[in-house]
Amino acid sequence: MVIKSAEFVISNTDVAKCPQGQLPEYAFIGRSNVGKSSLINMLTQRKGLAMTSSTPGKTLLINHFLINKEWYLVDLPGYGYAQRSAKTQAQIDRIIRSYVLQREQMACLFVLIDSRHAPQAIDLHFIEWLGENGVPFALVFTKADKLGVNVLKANVKAYLDQLEEQWEELPPHFVTSSERAMGRDELLNYIESINRSIAGEGD
Repeated sequence: MVIKSAEFVISNTDVAKCPQGQLPEYAFIGRSNVGKSSLINMLTQRKGLAMTSSTPGKTLLINHFLINKEWYLVDLPGYGYAQRSAKTQAQIDRIIRSYVLQREQMACLFVLIDSRHAPQAIDLHFIEWLGENGVPFALVFTKADKLGVNVLKANVKAYLDQLEEQWEELPPHFVTSSERAMGRDELLNYIESINRSIAGEGD
C-alpha cells in the first residue's frame, strides 16, 4: 500500500461524534510511552501527523486521520498511565471502552507492546478483555531497534508463549521499529488485505 494522503479529521471524547459513513477504521492503542505516535508517523510517513512527546499519557482523545480518502487511522488514548488522577483515568477508560465496543466501523485494533519488556500484566489483561468481547485485534511489538536480534526474538516468543496458555489461536503480530521503518510494509499490507476483504463483502 502506498500512502498518498494522510489528513487529520477530528478529535473528540465521544464515540457518537466520530466521523459518519462506513469507511473502515484501524485503531492503535497501548500503554503510555509505547511509541504509538512515532509508529503512526512512520506508517504514514508524515513526521508531525501524530504528536510525539517525551511525557507519557499525552493522547487523551480519539483522533481520526483519513488515509488515501479510503480508510481511517485512529489514535486512541493510552491505558494504564499511573500518574493520572483516578478521575482522569476513569474517563480515559470510558473513552476506550466505548470506542472499542461500540464503533462498528473499526476493522482491527492494533495493540502496541514494548518489545523491550517482559510480558506486562496490564497488557495481558487488556488483551484478555478484547478476547472476551470478540474484538478483532493484532499485536504490534514496538522499539525493535533497541534490542539485539536474539533478545528481540526471545522477548516476542515469551509474550506469544504466555498468550498461548489462554488462547487456542494467536492473533496476528508484527515487529516494528519507527526509527528504521521496520514492519511498515507488513502492517500496511495487512490493512490493505482487510480493506479488500471488506470491499469484497460489499459486492
